[in-house]
Amino acid sequence: MDKFVRIRTDKGVSWGITDGARIELIDNAPWHAYKNIGETVPFEYSSLASPVIPSKLVFIGLNYKDHIKDIQLSNGIPDEPIIFMKPPTAVIGPNDDIPHYSWLDRIDFEGELAAVIGKKIFRANPHQARDSILGFTCVNDITARNVQRKDGQWTRAKSFDGFCPVGPWISVGIDPLDLLIETRVDDVVKQSSRTSQQIWNIYELVAFISGIMTLFPGDLISSGTPLGTGPLAPGDQVSVTIQDIGTLKNGVVYTS
Repeated sequence: MDKFVRIRTDKGVSWGITDGARIELIDNAPWHAYKNIGETVPFEYSSLASPVIPSKLVFIGLNYKDHIKDIQLSNGIPDEPIIFMKPPTAVIGPNDDIPHYSWLDRIDFEGELAAVIGKKIFRANPHQARDSILGFTCVNDITARNVQRKDGQWTRAKSFDGFCPVGPWISVGIDPLDLLIETRVDDVVKQSSRTSQQIWNIYELVAFISGIMTLFPGDLISSGTPLGTGPLAPGDQVSVTIQDIGTLKNGVVYTS
């Protein structure tokens, strides 16, 4: 099972393939043609960066049955996926700090499974969507909850710089349809579900979104969050763990 990473080196940020013990550096993003450059670095001493450089990030609201039941949505299950977007400037990597801006009353965690697009698609069917995906990663959809409620829509609340941790890598060759997904705050489990509880699976979501907009290599499609979202405070350590992928960890820091 290949795992593609981006790491910070003395020469800048480089792409690599890791087995968990070492990283073999490659000369290009994995959604392009690439080759091994013949340099290997130990994994334990590496500083990981976000494994995506997307032109856009597309997210889904209300896609887990347990989440919808918990919030008692008056209209029940949506007829179609509800989509929203985050800007690329929201992206941070593993172990980077999530900013808790001083003027925000509350920010919440939302652990999610995301797909990384590997080739350009438009108006794809689910089979073509499956073929377009390079691999999968963990995402934390940080949300300024009070801003979301005030605005009545989601863009501002979810778009602050640093509000989209992604990582720790892109896992290739896994089946995303029934994976355990858990979010912890300071080692306390806050969310625990399985991707089989999604209303629309990741292949259906990629197909649906591609019917609206062209998806390019490197774009990230996240698939919604399960029951149990909640607040974060400065000093908290939050992690999103997905079976067969890994764990995305970030601290929360007060930012003026």
